[in-house]
Amino acid sequence: MTGFETLRLDGVTRRFAGADALTGLDLEIRRGEFIALLGPSGCGKSTALNCLAGLLPLSAGSIWRDGTRLDTLPAERRGFGMVFQNYALFPHLSVQKNVSFGLRMRGVPRAELRRRTQAAIRLVHLEEHATKLPGQLSGGQQQRVAIARAVVIEPSLVLMDEPLSNLDAKLRLEMRTEIRKLHQDLGLTTVYVTHDQEEALSMADRLVVLRSGRVQQIGTPEEVHTRPANRHVADFLGFRNLLPGFFEKDTINIKGLGVRTAGSPVRTIRDGAPAVAAIRPEDITLGGGVEVTVEVAEYHGREIAAEARTADGLTLHLRTPQRLAPGDKVAVTFPPEKLLIFPADDLPSEEAA
Repeated sequence: MTGFETLRLDGVTRRFAGADALTGLDLEIRRGEFIALLGPSGCGKSTALNCLAGLLPLSAGSIWRDGTRLDTLPAERRGFGMVFQNYALFPHLSVQKNVSFGLRMRGVPRAELRRRTQAAIRLVHLEEHATKLPGQLSGGQQQRVAIARAVVIEPSLVLMDEPLSNLDAKLRLEMRTEIRKLHQDLGLTTVYVTHDQEEALSMADRLVVLRSGRVQQIGTPEEVHTRPANRHVADFLGFRNLLPGFFEKDTINIKGLGVRTAGSPVRTIRDGAPAVAAIRPEDITLGGGVEVTVEVAEYHGREIAAEARTADGLTLHLRTPQRLAPGDKVAVTFPPEKLLIFPADDLPSEEAA
């Protein structure tokens, strides 16, 4: 496998019809890392991947593999493997021929081609299906073929564009584990695009959170999950309760609750300034505190997801193992160690620009 020590994106920008789909992406990828590009639809994550792959030209910036500039090279000379959302298999070719396609295009000798193809098929546990056509396979099996085709060329980097989005929930979980295992066993370097927070948190070494083409935060799953950089990242990573109020000495007076509670300021906030308290639904505890009325309750197996409202009309999202039903009145409290406080003007980077 052709290796590298670092792959660097410097100010990578891509414009469509005069507007930036991706703006000033700076990212260093170390050999062996699993990087997840995370964000909602239209945030620029697939654009970033396609720029890296060479499928889209850059409008500005550059891409470097160690000391070699890559963005001036065509896609086929970058030596990357790619797994697409729709698999992109040749329907008229068998599993074996789909997997070996990249090797044939590179003129690999027949004996080596056969050996590497068989090894890749064995790696994804499709030996019994080697002679079948893609149309004879399940979605999960087709995805395995696509992965085998990407890794058989022994790429320096594997790029995956939402590869699990077309699979059912159970299969997504299984394939998540398989992809991470392949990454570790083969010593791959992987860049993985997803809009699924749980997927990114469970698989990646580092997350790159994007919004409207701009990076909002880069960090380990734990860093991004526990200390989101701004309100957008907090909201996207599950802090559904974003409650306005006023800050004073590491506490926030939340409007519509009539209570002052302590929390962890994400950055310096002056006393008396407008602020926003952020807390996940599962971190709000039932008992004591403020009375709310349950308006919607959804059964999720081991817990209930509920939407409740205060007497002043403030909406709260709750998750609890306690059985709740519409019309129930319960009291809630906000554990200070679970509550983050953001400045009210702490906007995502493109809004602040």
